[in-house]
Amino acid sequence: MRPTPYPDDAVRATPAEGLAGLLRGVRYEVLPTPSAEDRVLGSVPPDVPVTVTASPAKGLGPTLDLAVRLAGHGYRVVPHLPARQVVDEAHLAEVVARLRSAGVDDVFVPAGDADPPVGRYDAALPLLRRLTELGSPFARVGITGYPEPHPRIDDDITVQAMWDKQCYSSYIVSNLCFDARALSAWIGRVRRRGVALPLRIGIAGPVQRAKLLSMASKIGVGESARFLTRHPAWFLRFATPGGYAPERLLRAGAAALTAPEARVEGLHVFTFNQIAETERWRRALLERLGDGASPRRG
Repeated sequence: MRPTPYPDDAVRATPAEGLAGLLRGVRYEVLPTPSAEDRVLGSVPPDVPVTVTASPAKGLGPTLDLAVRLAGHGYRVVPHLPARQVVDEAHLAEVVARLRSAGVDDVFVPAGDADPPVGRYDAALPLLRRLTELGSPFARVGITGYPEPHPRIDDDITVQAMWDKQCYSSYIVSNLCFDARALSAWIGRVRRRGVALPLRIGIAGPVQRAKLLSMASKIGVGESARFLTRHPAWFLRFATPGGYAPERLLRAGAAALTAPEARVEGLHVFTFNQIAETERWRRALLERLGDGASPRRG
């Protein structure tokens, strides 16, 4: 797969114009809860792509169900396809057929958190290779990047993994990052290592801690415990007054995010299903950045 060229007009963009472009190129990550479909339909413009996560506790079923329904409403949907939740080649073929029949042409392939794996795939790379053997059924395939240290994998290994996977993929989605300097350093490190794929930067939306904890409890007790154990610093940032604001992060990292050589194609916003609040924040920030083009609604 060939990386998408960086838009020529970004070369002439100011940091504010560049950030506005990233916000116009946003996509939202949602959790496949019973209310997620109505939340998306009520708040997300039809031209904003929606990614749907997958839970080790609940399997791929809820992810595929929501992805197919949203695709039926006309959204460009990007379901997560964690390698560790795919049983075998037959299961993968079934998943591919269902998504393609719904018009889905973009998937995100992480390794996933299922431990142990439910089947033969224990990492993303073998599944990516198998998708290629199936004729590369999806026009776009995303892989994971880690601006902040992975809890179990050395930084050099995660960058090498992106190099190994780039011939099977189209773009990289960074995991959550709350530090503009760490984000800038990571982008530079990725590019120096020769990884040329476009980047989509993962940030948390304007999440309220109480609602985040409530959403975590709905994901499932076991999974919530793992989430909290792995990322205690995230909750401290949300809980501390002035600890996190997505606009502050974007403005602090504007130079790195909007540099043409960074090849950042947009933002990947973790909504934690606070979808209406996230879309209001995006529209307000576009206005503050002086962007005259309002996001389109269908």
